[in-house]
Amino acid sequence: MQIPTIFFFLFAFLTAAFAAPIDMERRAAAAVFKKQTYNQLSISGGTAGNAEAQALAKLSGLNMNDLANVPKADLDFLNSVNQIANQAETEAFNPAIDAASGAAKTALQNGKIQNKVLKLTATVLKLKAQAAQGNGDAAKLAAEQKKLDNNIKLDKAAAGQAATKLSFDASTS
Repeated sequence: MQIPTIFFFLFAFLTAAFAAPIDMERRAAAAVFKKQTYNQLSISGGTAGNAEAQALAKLSGLNMNDLANVPKADLDFLNSVNQIANQAETEAFNPAIDAASGAAKTALQNGKIQNKVLKLTATVLKLKAQAAQGNGDAAKLAAEQKKLDNNIKLDKAAAGQAATKLSFDASTS
């Protein structure tokens, strides 16, 4: 008995389709973040003391219980948040702090710390997701977490003090 050619090709196709492992959840995971400007993301301003919660709120779209399935686009977004917040720190906050004095300088410094909390929160989340995906660097994660913890501590120590928000022209990629 001869098997018709169509059945042979159908059998070969189905065998190939099921033989290759497909991670449907990762493939189906859509990016949760969209392009944003620095000014949209910024948590600087108002009063110091709550930067940790503000940063987590800005980046709350991530499923913290499933970091292994964070799409590459969201990892890129988190990296981009780090980059534009770092640019704001060096190109906006640092020169303004250098030119200021007294209460204005303190408020700018508090805004800079808030900005650093946002930057480092994005970095730590990215590194945790990469680790969950098997691409982690434990030493780098530990170093960045230490920096984040230090800046959160500084922000909480300044709780209730004025914090200055600076506008900065940059966008995530």
